[in-house]
Amino acid sequence: VQLVESGGGLAQTGGSLKLSCAASGINFDTYAIGWFRQAPGKERETVGCLSNVDGSMYYADSVKGRFTISSDKAENRVHLQMERLNPEDTAVYYCAAFLDLGHGSSWTRWRYESEYEYWGQGTQVTVSS
Repeated sequence: VQLVESGGGLAQTGGSLKLSCAASGINFDTYAIGWFRQAPGKERETVGCLSNVDGSMYYADSVKGRFTISSDKAENRVHLQMERLNPEDTAVYYCAAFLDLGHGSSWTRWRYESEYEYWGQGTQVTVSS
């Protein structure tokens, strides 16, 4: 199983970036894909999650309305579109995956790192002021 993030880089405050997570070795349609981030000196935090089972999407309050997660099932990719970036968004961004059992169960699981079985290596996002 591999999850590979791409698209990180440098952005200015107010700018945008789009991250991608390419998944291989899993039945993509049965997994939920989450995004996390870890800023220097801080704990890793949840950004959001999308279930490929039922299309449910969840976002942390800190990014709601600015970040959008989407799924491309044809390419086994999940994207994180980030808008109106600010320096507080500077972090290493990770994608991760867990097998979604459906019936809305992803709602109780998406926030917790321990629920995720597979992780990518991370991609750096730096937002300058």
